[in-house]
Amino acid sequence: MSKKKTLEDIFNDDEFGILDSKPKNSNVKSEDERLIESFQEINAFFEKNTREPEATNISEFKLLSRLKALRNDTNKIEVLKPYDTHNLLNTKEEVKSVADILNDDDLGILDTEETLSIFKLKNVPSSPERGETDFVAQRTAMKDKEFLPYEAMFKEIHRKLRERKISLKRFRNPEKNLKKGNYYVLDGVLLFLEEIDLSRTLEDEPVSDKNRKDGRTRIIFENGTMSNMLYRSLGKQLLENGHLVTKTESETAKELFDNVNSVNEEDLESGWIYILKSKSTNEKIASIENLYKIGFSTVPVQERIKNASKEPTYLMADVTIVGGYKCYNMNTQKFEHLIHRFFAEVCLNIDINDDKGRRITPREWFVVPLPIIEKVIQLILTGKIVDYKYDNVSETLIYK
Repeated sequence: MSKKKTLEDIFNDDEFGILDSKPKNSNVKSEDERLIESFQEINAFFEKNTREPEATNISEFKLLSRLKALRNDTNKIEVLKPYDTHNLLNTKEEVKSVADILNDDDLGILDTEETLSIFKLKNVPSSPERGETDFVAQRTAMKDKEFLPYEAMFKEIHRKLRERKISLKRFRNPEKNLKKGNYYVLDGVLLFLEEIDLSRTLEDEPVSDKNRKDGRTRIIFENGTMSNMLYRSLGKQLLENGHLVTKTESETAKELFDNVNSVNEEDLESGWIYILKSKSTNEKIASIENLYKIGFSTVPVQERIKNASKEPTYLMADVTIVGGYKCYNMNTQKFEHLIHRFFAEVCLNIDINDDKGRRITPREWFVVPLPIIEKVIQLILTGKIVDYKYDNVSETLIYK
């Protein structure tokens, strides 16, 4: 009988290596390996295209973003230095000025319409005038000292927007709304249209556009840059993605009354501003001291009030004409809006039922002393109303 084998004898007698064990290779990559592999993709792109990736399409943009992130991480740069055969991990440059920001604008956010090659037509003949180098208008950085007064203006606009004293509305109709001195928001950036020089006529445009004016502008952007892009180019960009900053109350009023009562042979009579006092016997109305209606009529006031006792706007009662003023070049709706805003705190809030039982709230009756009303109307007619506000506590006009 043969000697019984021990466990060690069995292992030593394994001629075919059946019992040999080999350590398994892990398929899990280390963090550094993944980092190197991702960087090698950028190297491969550079070797193929002899340039760094750009933001021209999604795949290149991803590589560009990855490269920029690597350049900003000193720890990763240390790991990747042995693999940086094309010196792609150059030291991050310090941003010292607005110009540095503009030069690092990979996505073209700060480009004007004229600088965006993707929008340029190819194989389409252009006119000699448009072919001139002057046609291209890039944004240029302003010196800090030069931009300083504009910076204060932009901050004031932002403040008024926050306080809702002014607002934004979608830009429409460049011929009407693109004006010198206005503020606009283009692609999220606030701008000030400082100058417009409409000295050129585009004879090369289609028939429907012939003789339409165009020319250079001077535009200041809140990011400290300026441009002299063409007037119509700015209009097109604003139509695509722009907003108009509505004018301040004082500017709106000034525009409304700039030409009021400067009568000439071409002007048309607008109508009459009138002041009325109610003859109502309703105790709620009759007991209110200094209650007057301020309105505007395109027909003689006597004719306008002949059916007052049947109209809720006259509190369903006859009225007395206290005063009337003939006006020229007056915009009725804007005048009424201005009056309502100026005396908003003293506007009568009362519901009146008409002869059919419908409830109506008249909005042109105000509780304010007659001398104040007469003074305000004179200020409106002279355009000086923009310099005053009404204090209903002291019942006086206050110079702003």
